[in-house]
Amino acid sequence: MPVIRRRKSIPVTIGNVRVGGDAPVVVQSMTNTDTADVESTVQQIAALARAGSEMVRITVNTDDAARAVPYIVDGIRAKGWNTPIIGDFHYNGHLLLSKYPATAEALDKYRINPGNCSIGRKDDDNFRTMVEVAVKHQKPVRIGVNWGSLDQALLTKMMDENSRLPEPLDARDVMMEAMVVSALDNAATAERYGLRRDQIILSAKVSGVRDLIDVYTELAGRCDYALHLGLTEAGMGMKGIVASTAGLSPLLLAGIGDTIRTSLTPTPGGDRSEEVRCSQQILQSLSIRSFMPQVTSCPGCGRTTSTYFQELAERIQHYLVESMPQWKQIYPGVEELKLAVMGCVVNGPGESKHANIGISLPGTFEEPKAPVYVDGHLFTTLKGDHIVEEFQVILNEYVKRRYAKQQTGV
Repeated sequence: MPVIRRRKSIPVTIGNVRVGGDAPVVVQSMTNTDTADVESTVQQIAALARAGSEMVRITVNTDDAARAVPYIVDGIRAKGWNTPIIGDFHYNGHLLLSKYPATAEALDKYRINPGNCSIGRKDDDNFRTMVEVAVKHQKPVRIGVNWGSLDQALLTKMMDENSRLPEPLDARDVMMEAMVVSALDNAATAERYGLRRDQIILSAKVSGVRDLIDVYTELAGRCDYALHLGLTEAGMGMKGIVASTAGLSPLLLAGIGDTIRTSLTPTPGGDRSEEVRCSQQILQSLSIRSFMPQVTSCPGCGRTTSTYFQELAERIQHYLVESMPQWKQIYPGVEELKLAVMGCVVNGPGESKHANIGISLPGTFEEPKAPVYVDGHLFTTLKGDHIVEEFQVILNEYVKRRYAKQQTGV
């Protein structure tokens, strides 16, 4: 596969996770529970970690939330997860971090939004306080600039300067430049207050795809800090997934980005872990990292009037999701497995031969049999009412045979 030349960034250690430098791009997510509710927050962090989130951010916005943080960290560690926990601070972070030193110590990283503290007002005392707490406890900080809460004093100044130019830039271009300047200026300020360069991650998040690509391309070219990528407020369902993929992919292919989050709006009562799986799929589709065996399946056409191949593909995909938490512990490398579930003879045998395991189900008017290929060779032909179960047995035996050998070295 083509090699992506990663942008050289300063490595940062967050708990037990290393980001930046030559480390893999890290998947991050965020809870949407009331942080003061320790049990529900612990349960959701565990679910996100189980889905593959390598860092989890929690809101710390009230005294009750701040008091809960050490118990949340203890609770998730008691469940056996060492996932770094990040505190998200706005407006009153300087008060909470100062008032609750146990919280400041328990968290693995702080996320500070300069536009929602004192930056751009009469002084930067609140920002300075949070940075000094981070220095005291030796915690890394993400300085996260968002265009919805950008330093208005800086933006106004830059807009005024632009208006006096002989050929003023478009307002959108000034906004993008203000995002970059704000991130870099605040990083420099944090360094003046004692934070090391290897304790700083930057983000400059916007909600427009082209804006995201432009602002991060510019930011990446002007610093060597580690960068967190994400399309902020991406949206719900297909819109959020497509927009996030469209925004993140060009940057990742250009080697830009050290941590990512897909900020999907979940359906009411929906699965928060969807955003984790989306981030993983973006990275895996770009051949940057592998997380889950991939299933190639055809979209169907007039040759596949039966829905049987769709049902098989869905059942196999669900089975892989359910199996992976255990498989990845005992079968190293299984995430590289490739399967094909095809619906007719046109491309079925060919795609099946290119997969580790592939099945080509009969299309309309085709002979009722399903050839199964293993590593490019015809392995068996399935017939009857138990094709799914028989294919699953073949899958299990292949995984055990191939990946257990890697584990034991025999």
